[in-house]
Amino acid sequence: MGRPRKFVESDVIASASAAFTSGGYGGTTLDDLVAATGLGKQSLYNAFGGKRELFLRALTSETSEAVAALDRALTDESATPLERIRAQLLKLAVEFSGGAESGTLFTKATVELAERDSEVAKSTLQGFDDLAAVYRHCIVDAQACGEVDETVDAAVLANYFVAITRGMEVLGNAGVDRATLTSVALTSLNAMK
Repeated sequence: MGRPRKFVESDVIASASAAFTSGGYGGTTLDDLVAATGLGKQSLYNAFGGKRELFLRALTSETSEAVAALDRALTDESATPLERIRAQLLKLAVEFSGGAESGTLFTKATVELAERDSEVAKSTLQGFDDLAAVYRHCIVDAQACGEVDETVDAAVLANYFVAITRGMEVLGNAGVDRATLTSVALTSLNAMK
């Protein structure tokens, strides 16, 4: 019988996610993961199967957390649906203006690997769909309360906001400043009219 684990799996996945977000998949070595997680190489292999498997677990975990966070932000009933979307866009403009260290594994994995890795592509596409579903629900709420024209296609608009926010992240990683990202966020709200 093997020894019992002396680590919290979710903590290891979160630490690995931070390492992969910083260095990308290709730029993160096994030694980087050992340093980030505090586990030895053999323990990482035993628990997760290797670098790729740990990466996929980190990607799935981070994406689920991002969808849950967006859902919480866009279902906060202390504001109208349109106010919730506006607040979320402005929050992301601030967050993403921090540069490369402020990005997400979700977007970085999409840019780095989705074109050549079908498993990553499938995972990130599911993430995009899940994020769009949250935006769509909020837009439908905005239509129901008269903030957004009922003839606007909520699904198309939801996909638009996912594209805008991921684009803001990529621009922020390239060094675009907060004022510019804020302008992008506020201008994107014109699509709601």
